[in-house]
Amino acid sequence: MIPRTTSGALADIEFLARSAHRVAVLDALTERPASRADLRSGTGASASTVGRALRAFEERGWVRRAGNRYEVTELGAFVSHGLRGLLERLETERALRDAWRWLPGAEAGFTVEMVTDAVVTTAEVDAPYRPVSRFASLLRETERFRFVGTDLALFEPCKDEIRRQIVDGMRTEIIDPPHVARYVLSTYRDHCEAAIESGTLIVRVHDDLPFYGVGLFDDRVAVSCYDEDSGTVQVLVDTDAPETREWAESTFEAYRGEARPLALEPTASEP
Repeated sequence: MIPRTTSGALADIEFLARSAHRVAVLDALTERPASRADLRSGTGASASTVGRALRAFEERGWVRRAGNRYEVTELGAFVSHGLRGLLERLETERALRDAWRWLPGAEAGFTVEMVTDAVVTTAEVDAPYRPVSRFASLLRETERFRFVGTDLALFEPCKDEIRRQIVDGMRTEIIDPPHVARYVLSTYRDHCEAAIESGTLIVRVHDDLPFYGVGLFDDRVAVSCYDEDSGTVQVLVDTDAPETREWAESTFEAYRGEARPLALEPTASEP
């Protein structure tokens, strides 16, 4: 049975949720006092809708009248800020609903709060390379790039972009599974060899990497996950949140400390 106090709170939430205009009116008054005409203009609500909302808010003690204007009370501001936070949480949940199952969880120290303001790019049936395209756009805006995890599905479609960036001086450090490193070197040896020898590209190998990838750019962090069955990247989540950056740096350094440098093996024509 729902406690009476909780039931009353749910009734108030339902009252606000039944009309986007009510939320907009309360939010507008939280920003600054306003007249009825201001509220109609700012929210797009009709005169009758604004009037009903204001009367209901006054009855609850959320707003008060000051001349021809209305202003929010401390109680009203408290409700408005809480509602705004709830809406932001629900918007985040909706954005992540289909993607969350692909992302690292609490066991990896990864939380929903880390991606509250993230850009979430998912693969669609008619646009399977959307995450890869977003990844490529981040590459073009960075001078230093680090990556740890399973990257082949992410790197393969934009290998030319990565090569151009490295040739142009992007400092790159990648921690790969051994089989991925061997494949990349055998397939794109001409692309990698000079960069590795010059120190622009550093490749390390690790035998037990996570199922996801962590990319660190100059200003953003990206987490990518791919489907082993289809071999395509399903989601790329990128953000500039400091707490996510701290998690990504810690994750990269932990694997880096256990990884070993990749040794360039001679080709068949070399002694």
